[in-house]
Parts: sequence; C-alpha cells; structure tokens
Amino acid sequence: MEKYSIEPYKDNASFENDFRKEEAYLRAKKRVEAISGFYWHLASYIIVNIFLILLIGFNAGFSGFGPYATAFFWGIGLVFHFIGVFGFNFLLGKNWEQRKIEEYMEKEREKYNEFNSHE
Repeated sequence: MEKYSIEPYKDNASFENDFRKEEAYLRAKKRVEAISGFYWHLASYIIVNIFLILLIGFNAGFSGFGPYATAFFWGIGLVFHFIGVFGFNFLLGKNWEQRKIEEYMEKEREKYNEFNSHE
C-alpha cells in the first residue's frame, strides 16, 4: 500500500471513463429537467389562460383584445422558453441549410443533364 494514496481508482482510464459517463449523465439529466420544465410551463399556460379568458369574457365580453391579452403576452414568453429548451433548429433540423443547398444543386444538375440530353 502506497503512503498517502488518495486516488479512488487504480486504473486511470477507468477513472476517466467513469467521469465521462457521470458528466454525460448530468448533462442528460439537466436537459430532461429543462424539457419537463417547459411542459409544466405549457400546461400552466393552457389552464390559467382558459380560466382567464372565460372569466374576463363572461364578465366583460369576448370582444376586443382584453380577454386575450394575457394569453398573447404570456405566449410570447412561452415561445422564448421553447426556443431556449429546444433551440432554433427544432423545426428545420440541424443541417437544414446544407440539405437545401444540396437539393438545389441536384435540381440544377438534373436541368443541365436534361438540357444536354436533348442535343
């Protein structure tokens, strides 16, 4: 036994592997908590705004911006929360621009080949 050995693992590669696994687990856990937080935000948005729209609508009428103002402005915040959790690439995907460029280049090749085949 070595004097003053405080390393919990004898194998250094094993230690780094365990550290990476733990780090990946913590990142994944943080991501799941963020997604869960967004869904709770969405649920409370729906429930509270249905209540407010009905309450204001039955008392003051459903016409005008009044009954829907809270839903509108809170909705803006909800959109920013969505972007913060899922990012801008949620709808288009990460490689959307590259895929579109390749698609247009392929169309140009087809037009070029079609034009040259008629000659």
